[in-house]
Amino acid sequence: MSNELDSTQAPKTETPEPSKPRLERVHDGSTPGVVERAPAPAAAPAAAPAPIAAPAPAPTPAPRDPQPAAPAPVSENESDDEGDEEQGVDQPAAASQVAASSAMPVTGQGAPAEGAGRVPGEGRRRRRRRRGRGGRDRREGANGQPEVRGQAAASPAQSAPGAPSAPAPTEPPAAAPKEPSEVRREEERRNRDLGREARRDERPEDRREQRHEDRRGEGRRDERRDRRDRNDRHDRFHGAERTNEVRGAKIAVKREVLANSSAEETRVAIIEDGRLAELHWERRGGQNVVGNIYRGVVENVLPGISSAFVNIGFEKNAYLYISDVLGEKGAAIDATLKKGQTIMVQVAKEAISTKGPKVTMDVTLPGRYLVFTPFQTDIGLSKHIADQQERDRLDKIVRRLSTEKLAGKGVVVRTEAEGASEEELEREVKYLLEAWQKIEKGYAEGTGPALLHRDLGLALQIARDLMSDQVYVYLIDDKDAHAEVVRFVEDFAPELKERVRRYEGKTPIFKAFNIEREIAGIRETKVPLPNGGSIVIQEAESLCAIDVNTGRFTGSKSQEETVTQTNIEAAQTVARQLRLRNIGGIIVVDFIDMRKASNRQKVMEAFAEACRADRAKIRILPITRLGLIELTRERKRVSTAALLTSECPQCRASGRVLSTETLRIKIQREIVEMTGGRPGGSIRVLLNPAVAEAFRAQQSVIEKNIVRPIKIQGDAQLPWEDYRIVLE
Repeated sequence: MSNELDSTQAPKTETPEPSKPRLERVHDGSTPGVVERAPAPAAAPAAAPAPIAAPAPAPTPAPRDPQPAAPAPVSENESDDEGDEEQGVDQPAAASQVAASSAMPVTGQGAPAEGAGRVPGEGRRRRRRRRGRGGRDRREGANGQPEVRGQAAASPAQSAPGAPSAPAPTEPPAAAPKEPSEVRREEERRNRDLGREARRDERPEDRREQRHEDRRGEGRRDERRDRRDRNDRHDRFHGAERTNEVRGAKIAVKREVLANSSAEETRVAIIEDGRLAELHWERRGGQNVVGNIYRGVVENVLPGISSAFVNIGFEKNAYLYISDVLGEKGAAIDATLKKGQTIMVQVAKEAISTKGPKVTMDVTLPGRYLVFTPFQTDIGLSKHIADQQERDRLDKIVRRLSTEKLAGKGVVVRTEAEGASEEELEREVKYLLEAWQKIEKGYAEGTGPALLHRDLGLALQIARDLMSDQVYVYLIDDKDAHAEVVRFVEDFAPELKERVRRYEGKTPIFKAFNIEREIAGIRETKVPLPNGGSIVIQEAESLCAIDVNTGRFTGSKSQEETVTQTNIEAAQTVARQLRLRNIGGIIVVDFIDMRKASNRQKVMEAFAEACRADRAKIRILPITRLGLIELTRERKRVSTAALLTSECPQCRASGRVLSTETLRIKIQREIVEMTGGRPGGSIRVLLNPAVAEAFRAQQSVIEKNIVRPIKIQGDAQLPWEDYRIVLE
């Protein structure tokens, strides 16, 4: 295509050839992406306007020129979202137009010639400017319609009278229909532009707050992910946390129950598979209040510890924690309870040491087959009922009884209900409802602290909770207690009546079955293991530490096998001692170190299996690399050792006294202070007989240190650490 002027137009004027215009990229505010335009050059003198070049006709797609013009150079920043696709024209046609107009002269005041080419590398520089300050200013300032490439600006010479008219340019061919992918890309670009404009309109503080919130959210997600990964790694190497509440049938054991009743106390021993498993005490003078229901008066409400103290008629006020308060979920305790308010509470844990009893407002009434929860609406079933058909049957019956008899109140189905008939369950529901109506009546009639309901005695509690097919015999040595238990069992389980028997032997029942010897061993801190090792139990007020030692057991294989075998036996013995001594709270067991993780897992599994028979709730944490197992055991009453013993006046409950060597040095120092180190005269010292015997062995040393003769005498009335010094 030629770029020469027509011979009929004005003579050609010598004008310098303009440099190639710079292209800048602007946003028109309406179309996706950007368009390119060249800035207008400085205007030429008005006296000599340049002649207008006749626009060349646009080539048609077919037939093509046998020698088409070379396409305009393309910058390196061309991509899918930039270029001639945005202009809606065919690529070959656009390239021909650019080539045809590349050499046209520039008008005096108009735009550059049509389709000016791009400079190689200009796209890269333009992209850098757009990222910087200049690009941002240009994007924000582009509010009008930009000039589109390929359209020349009109000049004054064009509209002057008498000027020859140029032929009308040929219309460009119609744009080809866009592909779905192109439409989708344009829509995405438009959405990005709208989002960019919306972000410009936001306040800076809003954007900062949003960024901070995003960072906090990412930090929380990372923290949860890291914690989950740590727990997974810990469970993989050390095993997961365990409890003794395992779904399925209970362990099959053969139980024998022995009850010794006297005027002062009732003792019950539970023997499982020929070994003593549990011991229970009830003393007439003591306060066995667990399970009793009281009308109490709120004395203090302490929001700082989310607790309240309730007067239920005891010397010490009962402790009520916020989790045991009935009311709006999540509300503060001072918004639910007020000082002087009258409430109904049930004792969940008796007083231990210097602490008062712990109470709860969520009252429950236990029966043989069911547990009535009058302040709840849920229906629950024991995890130990494994048969799904039996679970469905019991659930259907209990839901009907709860709706018809209990006005929709809550009920928990106990393990002993497995196989119970509908008539038996209905009879128990009637009994529990009558008991609850009596409690409500007593609560409404008074105002001050009072006892509303007393739980069953120890002998009847054992019959209610344990009498089943697994109990071989319930042997009682007292005539009245035996008759009471027989009447009680006959009401709810007549088929088990024959298993309740009277012991008539001349030898006391606990001595005849070697229970007294087991009770004497409870005071011992060191318990031997069957293989020759031992465990040492150190019980404190709220923490119990148990240490495992191999003792004289050496094994026959490697050290790792010997240690593992000792730890497994120790785990079984520890689980038995926890039940026998009724140790609760936090417990730490220090097993012997094992190198292999598989052996640590064996010990963990053996310990969890041994704890399954325990009726108290136990939560066992995974074993550590040092062989430590931490667990918590439910505690409702004081431990057996705390019940049977009291603080030692000699050691002041520390378990240790001053050694004879310490006492000797202390007495020598006092004698020197009394005599001033002067010789002469004699001294007489009165000591505990055992301490006096040790002093006589060191008498010569003592006389040399005090520079006086000394007379040592024993006095059985003096405690271990007490003494008397007499100057003669």
